[in-house]
Amino acid sequence: MRFFPALIAPLALALSGCVTTPVTETRPAALAATGAVSSADPRATAAGEAILAAGGSATDAAIAVMLALTVVEPQSSGIGGGGFMLRADGRTGDLVSYDGRETAPAAATPTRFLDASGKVLGRDTRVFSGLSVGVPGNVALAAKAHAADGRLPWATLFAPAIALAEQGFVMNRRLYDSLAQNKGRADKSAAAKTVFFGADGAPLPVGSVVKVPMLGTTLRALAKDGPAAMYGSAAAEKLAAYIAAATPQDGRMTAADITGYTAKTREPVCTRYRVYRVCGMGPPSSGGTAVAQMLGQLERFDLAALGPNSPQFWHLFIESQRLAYADRELYSGDADFVAVPTRGLIDPGYIAARSALIDPSATIPKAEAGTPPGAPLARGDGPEEPERGTTHFAVVDGGGNAVSYTSTVEGAFGSGLHFAGFYLNNELTDFTLTPEEDGKPVANRVEGGKRPRSSMAPTIVYDRAGRIVLVIGAAGGPTIPVTVARAIIGVLDFRMGAQQALAMPFAMAMGDTVLLEEGTSLAAMKDALAALGHSSIRIGPAPIKANALGRRSDGTWEAATEPRMAAMVTP
Repeated sequence: MRFFPALIAPLALALSGCVTTPVTETRPAALAATGAVSSADPRATAAGEAILAAGGSATDAAIAVMLALTVVEPQSSGIGGGGFMLRADGRTGDLVSYDGRETAPAAATPTRFLDASGKVLGRDTRVFSGLSVGVPGNVALAAKAHAADGRLPWATLFAPAIALAEQGFVMNRRLYDSLAQNKGRADKSAAAKTVFFGADGAPLPVGSVVKVPMLGTTLRALAKDGPAAMYGSAAAEKLAAYIAAATPQDGRMTAADITGYTAKTREPVCTRYRVYRVCGMGPPSSGGTAVAQMLGQLERFDLAALGPNSPQFWHLFIESQRLAYADRELYSGDADFVAVPTRGLIDPGYIAARSALIDPSATIPKAEAGTPPGAPLARGDGPEEPERGTTHFAVVDGGGNAVSYTSTVEGAFGSGLHFAGFYLNNELTDFTLTPEEDGKPVANRVEGGKRPRSSMAPTIVYDRAGRIVLVIGAAGGPTIPVTVARAIIGVLDFRMGAQQALAMPFAMAMGDTVLLEEGTSLAAMKDALAALGHSSIRIGPAPIKANALGRRSDGTWEAATEPRMAAMVTP
């Protein structure tokens, strides 16, 4: 591994306030024998590498990455949002999953996003206000994980992020474009305007040094006082008052909502795919079950023989998506509030029955949800915001312990509300906007204290010997499970390296329309797929972002990053 010099000194100085010059170095996917980090920004990757170099665990490094991304990737993640983490023991294979998903205020009602006449509120009202903000969970998740698996002091993990916030970081093309494309949201708060925008109202130019001193102050408080700097009564009063003042109707957030927040340990969702064990998140995420279903439904087909350039492979993959997403829409939600038939959804017999619906030579006329063992009668339909307010990062340490962590603020720059130097999420818009469908309660309806359904799919794959071979996850809202399953197939069936698998073209069934990624071999398959029955095909850009670590045959780790935005993150 190579490290950014600007992130080593702060670790040694242990938050003394001494920092070095802004970080600007970038480098290609890394190979490392003793550990590796993959994230959406090289500055955050360097933060994780510096923690590993200082003797930190994979959990320590992942927390440092999350904190650094709060600074350099504010449009996609941070301490104002939440996330899911999988942590695998490299020696025993034991796996634990942490749920840091945001929660609705206790006073929130199922009609939170409806007006007095029962109609869905306009997007600006429901998204760019306190209505959409859930209690942030990333700091609580980090603290819970660190208590279990941290090696370095909690405060040490904040040093790289503090250096970036206070000394500054270079504006890259990706952040600049996101700021420009989301004006009205990114610059909703005056405090955010002063950080990211010039006097002319335009984003600071690419190459500018950006400093976020208010965030530096917040990070220092969290480093010193721990989670109490966010969830303690004094901090909670300030945050709740800010969100409540921006909430036009329904139950407003209170300090008790924040002080009462807890990150939870959940049971992972693990299934077999060929000779491999694939593990992901359970509810409130739908990602783990959706990935498991897609892979399981495809297992009876010889995908390796078909190969990635075969229209028939892509047809089979698209059909599997349609079946998995039909179940996802009907059954997924927060298992603390609704009965989610997780075991039934991944039951081998049920998956085999669903697979039998896939015809290699034709499309399923209408992909409908099945009836897995334990299926409830509630419904769960509802859209997710398809914006890139999510990020994923993967870490493996020298002991072979692995962390797969997906972090989010939901849409780009979340709610647009900017508090204490960071953006607050708009995660509550992941709830279904209407509480009933066909007279039945929707599983993913808003309820006080509930966590909205998610597509996030942090995943860890083991080989037949129990060794970790792939640590992966993605961003992109509802595209996440497809992105992850596609890359897993690339690695396990097509024998690709992790980077090559992430570069595979993208295809997804979006309702009755199939999206094929423009400028790829898939676009040329349009007629072949149409001949198989896919009548509505759209060719366009792939709204995806993924990161992964793959074990090579020599035991080293390949840090793979999303190739579609490689040039965008170079300052």
